[in-house]
Amino acid sequence: MIRLGRSGKKEIASKRIRFFYQEVVWGFIIIFLLLLLPGFLIPLLVDIDSPLYGISFYLSRAILVLIGIPLIFPLSNLIFEPQKRNVIIEEDVTPAKGHLKLYKISKKNYKYQILYGVLIFFLVFLPIGFFTYLLVPGMLVYQSESIIFSSTGGYLKSNNYIIFLISAIIVQFSVAITEETVSRGLLAKRGSEHYSGMSAVIISALYFGFGHFAYFFDPLSWGKSIWYPLIWFLEAFIIGIILALLVLRRKWLFPVIIAHTLNNIIAIHAIWSFSQGISFSIISLYLYYPLLIIGCILFVWFYSQVKESLTIGFGMLKNYFKREEKIEVTTGDTIFRVFFDILMGFLIFLMGFIIAI
Repeated sequence: MIRLGRSGKKEIASKRIRFFYQEVVWGFIIIFLLLLLPGFLIPLLVDIDSPLYGISFYLSRAILVLIGIPLIFPLSNLIFEPQKRNVIIEEDVTPAKGHLKLYKISKKNYKYQILYGVLIFFLVFLPIGFFTYLLVPGMLVYQSESIIFSSTGGYLKSNNYIIFLISAIIVQFSVAITEETVSRGLLAKRGSEHYSGMSAVIISALYFGFGHFAYFFDPLSWGKSIWYPLIWFLEAFIIGIILALLVLRRKWLFPVIIAHTLNNIIAIHAIWSFSQGISFSIISLYLYYPLLIIGCILFVWFYSQVKESLTIGFGMLKNYFKREEKIEVTTGDTIFRVFFDILMGFLIFLMGFIIAI
């Protein structure tokens, strides 16, 4: 059955395009404008080689993204309200409030949110990161050079572990807040309110993956194999699917922020240790192996919950490649949807350059 007399392909495209220009484009422009002030002031007030530079840069970004995303919705409603009334069937009075609820932590669920965050780190992030370094020679070198010699990597050049540790915690927590708010809070959760949830998952995961592949365009990566950023893309894409599925199911952002922060802190420890002349075998012995053992214990302990989550996740992913009954009447419509989701993920990634600079 075709709704509103329109072809399936047209409806598929129009829903995604509306979300893109009504909320994503405006959202990234708002964030860009908010970031102009600290982007101008921080280099004037803090030396670029100081550990405080990276802390100031990422912390200010996190705060302004937290402020900027909720501003998208009232502005979008103000500009596009007549159009929205024709395309959104359910009343959407307070989308900003809906977004802010993603950060809600109550006495009843805070333990579960922490548990989910810890499990995602130990069972998803940690093994993917470790086996990538183990099986892909040169990946640790590539990431080290890409991050340490960036303009915000000054804290990684410090030989003082305490300074490095404090900086790493603040920076990586800020990075996690920024990326999860945009990728999962806006693109996945809000996107799912415009079109199917699995399309929102895939589009947000592609954006997340392309964001990591973008290191390929950094001059520091020139002359190096394209396989490294491709592997980084694949890692981020897989993780992005898992995180988005959790956010859509639980309506929580805190667990994915926890998992993302823990992963980044461990990865940055590996990078810092490697830059200090410590071999990966030693890093694995003292850093990764103990954590992997803890991960194995948690896997056994929570096996039933993990199995249930995997079953649900694979089921949702499998359904993504099936026809949406109310919109898609031919296999061609389904193929078009998958293709258009890939296109939208890439377009949002290109738009995201304005907030990545």
